[in-house]
Amino acid sequence: MIPLILDLRTRRVIIFGGGSVGLRKAAFFAEESEVIVLSRSFLPGFETLGVECRTLEAGAMPEDELSALVRGAFLVVAATSDRDLNDRIGALCTREGVLFNNADGEAGNVIIPSVVRGDHYLVAVSTYGKSPGIARYLRMRIQDEWTDIDPMVELQAELRRHLREVEPLQQKRTDIIWKMLNDPELWDALRHDRDAARTLALRKYCP
Repeated sequence: MIPLILDLRTRRVIIFGGGSVGLRKAAFFAEESEVIVLSRSFLPGFETLGVECRTLEAGAMPEDELSALVRGAFLVVAATSDRDLNDRIGALCTREGVLFNNADGEAGNVIIPSVVRGDHYLVAVSTYGKSPGIARYLRMRIQDEWTDIDPMVELQAELRRHLREVEPLQQKRTDIIWKMLNDPELWDALRHDRDAARTLALRKYCP
């Protein structure tokens, strides 16, 4: 498996299951795609996500009706409490050529990672489903310890523009950017005063 960052704004995600796992998966996709949640009941919280909830009993539906539900979706998530039903949905997705994530049962072809978001960056962490706790732990470590990534991204973007004007050689520009990233003084300055950090970076790396 390989990681990708996808734009799902015009895509449909279907989630089977209205419990806590389904709620978490719906929250993950709600702001980025069209989400439809199918379940016989729904925990409180779905109504605040802006997703479509349809009440039905998927386990009692025949194959052709289930196939019709998943057909045309970009991604289907099986998050019911019934492993056999989840696997059955996965088999139908394979038949229909639809990407599939299984929250409990035989693994699908999509893993939903633990995600850290900043204003200018996104980090996805996965243990291939073997240890969700480790993925969550790594996410929390990044959130707690790398609080100055966004200002560094902003500073790097500005200085890269400046370097393109004053330094014609790509390799030299790359070397300068890498030196900045490995400069403890610059990181420390970013934590306290972004304007001072900018002045420092210009003085040290963009004479």
